[in-house]
Amino acid sequence: MIRNPKRLLGRGAFQSLLCICVLFVVTFFPFNIAHAEQTVIDIWSEVKAPDPPELKPVKVDPKTTALMILDIEKLTTNMERRPRAVASVPKIQELLIKARNKGMFVVYSTTGRGTPADILPEVKPNEGEPVVKSSVDKFFNTDLEKYLVEKVIKSVIIVGTAAEGAVLHTATGAAMRSLEVIVPVDGMSSSTLYAEQYVCWHLVNAPGSRNKTTLTKIDMIEISD
Repeated sequence: MIRNPKRLLGRGAFQSLLCICVLFVVTFFPFNIAHAEQTVIDIWSEVKAPDPPELKPVKVDPKTTALMILDIEKLTTNMERRPRAVASVPKIQELLIKARNKGMFVVYSTTGRGTPADILPEVKPNEGEPVVKSSVDKFFNTDLEKYLVEKVIKSVIIVGTAAEGAVLHTATGAAMRSLEVIVPVDGMSSSTLYAEQYVCWHLVNAPGSRNKTTLTKIDMIEISD
């Protein structure tokens, strides 16, 4: 162990080495020094979005997978509030038809102010397909978990709006219940692109959801026979 680096290197050499070390830290770790005591609000404009997460193809078993269509209703899915939600409906309808043709369990949700009659006709429930009613977490104070357990569901495909509301919180709730969570990004929507971007990042990076969530697109989902 070197007990006295000044004596070993000499005073001048030691000071030069110290300056180099400080310069290295300042150069390669500027955030830690300059921003350590600043809040994220203080440096909001300096935040750079990370690279987009990878979209992956998935193959699901219709016997153990459920399709969850969240809050696609008149109140939330209209041109005034969320034109991107309106644009997602044909894709969700495409997935719904494919899922029903394979016998997959389909479950819906509405907002606290919505009713089954408010669900858009393009994706309306068939007789026997349950509809739960809750705020952002569709497991909260509903029978959603019971329905999934009764059907021995192991994975869920989640589409709907808002991304930062029903999709994020219900997907996290599903992951916390040890379900595999599949979120097609063209089936989730919000009123802002930032919200959709944030939710994509959160689901595959945050504790609780990152090890159970796969991001994909609707045409990348294969439903086995």
